[in-house]
Amino acid sequence: MTKQEGRVALVTGAARRIGAAIVQFLHQAGFKVAIHCYQSSTEAANLAKLLNNLQADSARVIQCDLLRDDAGQVIIDEVTRWAGRLDLLVNNASVFFRTDVQQWHVNDQNRLFQVNVFAPFSLSTSAFPWLQQQKGSIVNITDIHADKPLKGYALYCQSKAALAMQTRALAREFAPLVRVNAVAPGAIAWPEHENSLSLNAREQIIARTPLKSHGQPDYIAQAVLALADNAFITGQILNVDGGRSLT
Repeated sequence: MTKQEGRVALVTGAARRIGAAIVQFLHQAGFKVAIHCYQSSTEAANLAKLLNNLQADSARVIQCDLLRDDAGQVIIDEVTRWAGRLDLLVNNASVFFRTDVQQWHVNDQNRLFQVNVFAPFSLSTSAFPWLQQQKGSIVNITDIHADKPLKGYALYCQSKAALAMQTRALAREFAPLVRVNAVAPGAIAWPEHENSLSLNAREQIIARTPLKSHGQPDYIAQAVLALADNAFITGQILNVDGGRSLT
């Protein structure tokens, strides 16, 4: 692990699960970390307290609703007022829920695309002037279902496919000063709400995964840091899925 003292990272949706793992891994690597959250403010505050106990003023909570049109600029402004620089943006925040293709509502589409596509774009473009000063990078968290449709989740899959293309498009737009890559998780951390996958569906997914196991959030965090560290990778999407995308 390369130590990154003095560098600053912003991770969205960072209070729990994969986001929290990314924050902790980056902090361990020497980054100061901005922990974005919206509803999970208690968890975010506890995480920041833990990290600040290890190193004073090394973590800051930034609470903002990504459904706001100005969320990207608001968040980046708060990060840079605190830290004075930005080296890494991790667009991790995401919404995931089932949509019936015969009964879907435009509100479902708007929520999925605002959080999963438009907010990362706004954050990335707002962050670019700061990232280019450090020759920094962006890592988006997409999904293997951007390329491999998941039945019952058509709108979600479309939103992640759009984020995957956004990754490649911004890699072209921002080169050579800022690199843009993505990590596509497989079965890592299941969403916790009732409209998620059933236990039987989860077991079937694991059974079809070549490595026959459920991944850990740290696997995604390790991939994020690897992409942030490697100065000769841009426009790439790294599947971290136990081989599931092969099936």
